[in-house]
Amino acid sequence: MSNNQSNGFFQAMRSVLAAMIGVQRQENRERDFSSGKLWHFVLAGAIGVALFITVMLLWVQSML
Repeated sequence: MSNNQSNGFFQAMRSVLAAMIGVQRQENRERDFSSGKLWHFVLAGAIGVALFITVMLLWVQSML
């Protein structure tokens, strides 16, 4: 994997996480739509959702 592809995925991951909590900047969103690769965002979104579900399950289990 080239450095550019790696940076692209990690940038997509940061953008997805920022969007999930509602703090995405307009300039970052425009950059993502103009130069981002779809599969980076799909993979980052799937990882983000899996992490969220795992954290929620662990939190609920600790409360019970």
